[in-house]
Amino acid sequence: MHAISFTALLLSLVAGVGVAAYAGVRALKNDYSTVPFLEKAQVVLTLVVVAVSVVLVQALANRDFSYAYVRDYTDTFMPLFYAVTAFWAGQNGSFLFWYLGVAVMGWCMIYSPGYSRLDDRTKVFFWLFFFLVEIFFLYALTGPSNAFMKLDPVPAEGNGLNPLLQNPGMIFHPPLLFLGYAGYTIPFCLALACRLAGDGRNWLDLSRNWNIISWVFLTAGIILGAWWAYMELGWGGYWAWDPVENASLIPWLAGTAFMHTAIVGRTRKTLLRSNVFLVSLTFLLCFFATFVVRSGMIDSLHAFGSSKMGIPLLVFMLAVLGLVLFVCLIQRADDTTHLDEFMSRPGMLFLGSWLLLCLGGIVFLGVNWPLLSAPWTASPVGLDAGFYNRVCLPLFAFLALIMSLCPWFGQKKGIHDKVGLGLTICAGLVTAVALYVLGYTQPVALLGAVSGVMIVAAVILLFVRSSAVRRFRPSWGAYGVHLGVALMVVGVAFSGPYKEEAEAVLEKGQSMTAGAYMVTFHELIHNHDNPAMNVHEARFSVTRDGQPVGNLAPQKRLYRNFDRSSFAEASLIPSLGEEIYATLLAFNEEGSVSIKISINPLVNWIWIGGTLCCLVAFLCWRKIERP
Repeated sequence: MHAISFTALLLSLVAGVGVAAYAGVRALKNDYSTVPFLEKAQVVLTLVVVAVSVVLVQALANRDFSYAYVRDYTDTFMPLFYAVTAFWAGQNGSFLFWYLGVAVMGWCMIYSPGYSRLDDRTKVFFWLFFFLVEIFFLYALTGPSNAFMKLDPVPAEGNGLNPLLQNPGMIFHPPLLFLGYAGYTIPFCLALACRLAGDGRNWLDLSRNWNIISWVFLTAGIILGAWWAYMELGWGGYWAWDPVENASLIPWLAGTAFMHTAIVGRTRKTLLRSNVFLVSLTFLLCFFATFVVRSGMIDSLHAFGSSKMGIPLLVFMLAVLGLVLFVCLIQRADDTTHLDEFMSRPGMLFLGSWLLLCLGGIVFLGVNWPLLSAPWTASPVGLDAGFYNRVCLPLFAFLALIMSLCPWFGQKKGIHDKVGLGLTICAGLVTAVALYVLGYTQPVALLGAVSGVMIVAAVILLFVRSSAVRRFRPSWGAYGVHLGVALMVVGVAFSGPYKEEAEAVLEKGQSMTAGAYMVTFHELIHNHDNPAMNVHEARFSVTRDGQPVGNLAPQKRLYRNFDRSSFAEASLIPSLGEEIYATLLAFNEEGSVSIKISINPLVNWIWIGGTLCCLVAFLCWRKIERP
């Protein structure tokens, strides 16, 4: 099956190039009758990639070590579900999964109501751009990222999956990110096709649902990635501003900015060219996120190191950027950049979008700083978390403040509900005074917490005071997302600046103080029965004011397939208030342990808010009627 799968992908590459070239030549002659042919070609390409993906999954499940990819990322000790998730654990498999998502979404596009509303000219342009994207993936899968390399002789055992990836987060985080990346291919191709075909306004409505689903996938992937880092890495945090973490955040910031400028584009019939550029930028930044991981040019805990995909990715991004600039520079009669008064809802949406893009630009520069600073420093290093916290967190807090004020502005100019605005501001002032009195005085954290409360107040007041908002289903989705963001803002405002940490070396029966809690060490248990690893578990009890709070059981795991490297498995006592988080740092044969305790206030509201954002966003979907 190795040769058959590779040959199928190679034939798909040849067919994709041939089909695109044929349709392009016919389009130059103003012949757009090739649409049915292009649609059938897409169906065939999708069936091929589905078939070869099934082959790879079956090989992973069966631990068929004749596949180099299976040897590299599985072993016989792993549970079945971790073996299957190795599909997207490595570079070759993740590219195959990404292409699978692109192809399936292209197939779905054929049968979508929005697609049926396009004329043949626009459809041909759409498929030309779409096939170009697929051709790049097929080139990668048959060249530098071949997942079907055969080993001879076949090894008896595999290398196994990195222990940090053996977590439930691995089941959801990477595929959701890749599905988000894949989803943005549809609005990107649709935007360019409609602009070239002369229908610059239509694509914003037709791509609305694709934008939503792509944003939801990407958001869910990032939130689950933060949760995974919090649960697995054992450091008590959820966002370290690592280059790979930042790389997935940048397209999210651009995509979120686009969602808001698209509202202005649909309602005020403006920013048409800007919206084409923004959705294209989001698409490109998805590939940039992959470039950061796979180029080897930027050092990161999560990166794959040097690979052969760095140069092809760079060339592809530059080529697409040139194409986008060419399409955007074409003048259209309906192009207009006129906005209403700045002190209006479109003006506030535009300001919020620019803030999101500024944040994305800052993070982009931070990620690339080792490369940018190389000409004048002998040892270029990346910017640390302190830089991002000082620069980005105030902008995020200010953005949340704008979100709380925006609903009270009118569509053309001025404030349309002064009472609602006044009550929202009052809620913020009361919250600020109360928090300050309680001792929460750090300026950025205070601004973030106050802004989050103001968003909650604004959403509640808006639904109480406006029957039109209550009757309009997409409003429930949009403001539900804002409510989720508010919960996340409050969680970040408290969990970071007001986290308390304590470390101690304890012997059996000894106790330590962490914040208002007393942590007592009871025993250290050794488990050597697991064939994949040795587990060492320390057990603690936690009390507050003499009352029991719960038990902690952090672990150190020594994996046999990874040079007996040790990995921390954190333990926690969940709470919607102060969550207690424990990491076993070290132990000795005499039974003493080194333990780190973190008290993380309101951290779970980040996951609750993120989940709310992803679920209620689907209420923003709109039914598109077939012609």
